[in-house]
Parts: sequence; structure tokens; C-alpha cells
Amino acid sequence: MKQPTTVFVTGSTGFIGTKLVNELVRKGHTVHALTRGTSNKEGLSHERIKLVTGDITDRASLKRGMAGCSQVYHLAAYAKNWARDKQVFFDQNVDGMVNVFEAAKESDIERVVFTSTIVTFGPTPPGVTGNEDMPRITGRYYTEYEESKAVAEQKALMYASRGFPVVIVNPTRVYGPGKLTEGNSVSLMIDMYDRGKVPVLLNGGVNIGNYVHVDDLVRGHILAMEKGMIGERYILGGENSSLKHLFTLVNEISGKRHFQTNLPPKIAYLYAGFERRKAEWLGMYPQITPGWVETFLQDWVYSCGKAERQLGYTITPFKEGIRMTYEWLMEQRRKKK
Repeated sequence: MKQPTTVFVTGSTGFIGTKLVNELVRKGHTVHALTRGTSNKEGLSHERIKLVTGDITDRASLKRGMAGCSQVYHLAAYAKNWARDKQVFFDQNVDGMVNVFEAAKESDIERVVFTSTIVTFGPTPPGVTGNEDMPRITGRYYTEYEESKAVAEQKALMYASRGFPVVIVNPTRVYGPGKLTEGNSVSLMIDMYDRGKVPVLLNGGVNIGNYVHVDDLVRGHILAMEKGMIGERYILGGENSSLKHLFTLVNEISGKRHFQTNLPPKIAYLYAGFERRKAEWLGMYPQITPGWVETFLQDWVYSCGKAERQLGYTITPFKEGIRMTYEWLMEQRRKKK
């Protein structure tokens, strides 16, 4: 184990961030956790967690938070379905990252781990398993989130080429016990499916994605800090699975058969278009947008072999991860009764 140090974490109040902060504390580190005044700070109460009020758009608050730190984990991002002003994605995900990097340069930070996303690599062709070296097969971006994170990642690589000590991690679809926010949408979907509220399989549920258990992802971040090579990207994922298979696992684990219905792509696009117009006209946050429908109609089949070889990264078997998540969800329901 590395010597305990003082670490700065952005995005500390999110699903992944809260888990990461607590794992760092468990390993003996002291954490300066960047939080907005309005953020849900549940789970950030240890004596070695110092809450720093600020924002990634405010470089002065970043410098305050980094005082006395030697490492930075930059997780904060605008990762939502929609924003009334699309520029928000770029202000937060690109300019916000630049602010973190510039503050780190001025604060003599030894190393930064930047959390990107699997979608920057683009979808995978039929029968192909992608990795960090696979060129993107389309110049199109399906969502503003995807485009802004791709721009940010290229800037991060440019910083690394100039000697800035950044390691990039690319999580896949994360799930597991923890805050049931939009960032934990897979666990929310499992919960709603089990309650009979979301029995919908887009395109029959045949499209494949890669799913990572949140505990694996947190360990992967720490391994990237300890062992990652500067300027390298590491896919932090798990097993590849179709949505149909995921729901089949929930059926097996729960011992229940759940009603399922197919949602044809055309109907999904119509509904997503209606949701987007409702958001634009009335300001009501959409359940989904056409860009995200298109995203989920692609395959995102990826390997995290590089992280396994270079970092010692390990994967929780998918069925076991879903079981852990389902049992945790049942526990939460019992607590609410």
C-alpha cells in the first residue's frame, strides 16, 4: 500500500465520488472533497474528509481545495440527458477540466486521474470487441455529453503530451449499491424493472453494453493513480451483456418472472422527441432524448484487458454484481417500510 497522503476529489458527492472518497479514507488518506453548497453530502462525514465548498468553474475554489494535496481525482462532470443551454456540457466538461488541470499545475500536484467515459471511443462494429487502440468508427456524436467528453479527453491527452501528469480512465456503464442518482441509472432501472414499472426492452434488448460494478470502478481509479502511465487511457469495465440478459439475471436472482415488452426503435424515437420538445417548451426534464435512444441502439462491446495487465484491475462477475445490487435494493425497500 502506498503511503497515506492528502487527496483532492471533484465530483465527491456523486454516486462514484462518494464511494471513492470513502475508499481513500479507508486506505488511510485524507480527502479534500469539493462540494457545492446545495449538494447531497450524505456519506461524507469521516474526520479525515474535509468538505471544500466550490465549483470546477471557479478556479480559486479549486486552488483552495488543493492546498496541501499531492493527488487529484477529477470526477465532476455534467452527465445528464439534457440541458436547456447545450453550452453547459462544454462549460462543465471541457472548461471545468481545464480549470482543474491549471489549478493542479499551480499547486504542484504530483498526479491527476481524470474520469472520462467509454462513449468517447464510440460504438463497436458487429462482432468486434473494442479497446483503447480502436479508432472511432463514426465522426458523429450522439449526445452533447459524448461530444463534450471527447473534446475534454483530447485536451487531456494534449496536456499529457506537454508533461502534465494526467492518467485517463474510461468507465463503462456503472451500477451497484450507492446513491440512486442519475449517475446510477442502471441500478435505478433494475429497481423499477423489479417493481414492474419499466418492463421495456428497446429493440428487444439485443444491443450490448459493458457493465462495471461501482466497487471495481473505485478500485480501478486508485490503481490508475498508483500504477497508471502518464497520458494513457484505461477502460474500467466489466462484462459485456445485452439488456435482455441483464433482465434475465434479475429474474433468476429474484426468483420472479417479470412482464417484458418490446419497444421498437421508431416508437422510442417518437417518444424521445416528444420528451425533448416538452423539455424545450415547458422546462420539464426529459426521461430520455433522441440522442440517448440512438446511443442505446448501438453496441458498446469493450475489453478492459489493458487495465488488467498494467494496473492489476479485476472484475466482479456480472451475475454476482447484479445479485449484490438486487439484495442491496431489497434491503433499502425494507428500511423504508
